[in-house]
Amino acid sequence: MKWSEPIRTLSFPRLAVAVIILAVAGNLLWYSPWVQKIFFPIPHKPLIMKYASEYHVDPYLVTAIIRRESKFLPWAESSQGARGLMQLMPQTAEWIAEQVPLRDFSPESLHDPETNIRMGCWYLADLRQEFNGNIPLTIAAYNGGRGNVRQWLQEQKWTGKEQTIEMIPFPETRAYVKGVLHDYAIYHQLYD
Repeated sequence: MKWSEPIRTLSFPRLAVAVIILAVAGNLLWYSPWVQKIFFPIPHKPLIMKYASEYHVDPYLVTAIIRRESKFLPWAESSQGARGLMQLMPQTAEWIAEQVPLRDFSPESLHDPETNIRMGCWYLADLRQEFNGNIPLTIAAYNGGRGNVRQWLQEQKWTGKEQTIEMIPFPETRAYVKGVLHDYAIYHQLYD
């Protein structure tokens, strides 16, 4: 058989073998770490590593959040007004700037990767501390707000466990937690 022969002239056994070969080759290629790293990169890695280390948060969690929040675009801005790589709301960022403290903070500086990653890492560390290191709770609070998460726990609407993510009352937060945990696991698999 020549590769130039039209597919319609292939016999069924030859076509089946060709399909199997292509499927196997495609799977081998997709599951190759260097191919997966194209889809799960770590832009701004030095900044992520620096501030994740400073605030004692997992850099792969930070990376997974950035991937979900902004697709690594520093100029990203949501319809609600969240800005930058880690999509911080200006009001939350002003509070973070007071806590850190950061001099000369302005909402426009949220588009600066270093400022945004630093503030986002500090905020993740603060949430992680409040929720006793529980990663699903931390992620849910990052997206849905710490007050809402406290209320869900108090009213027993969610246990905070990964196995019970389907109980999260906000569909957006439920999907967000699942997505970040998925990406977080892939980052660990690829880069550990």
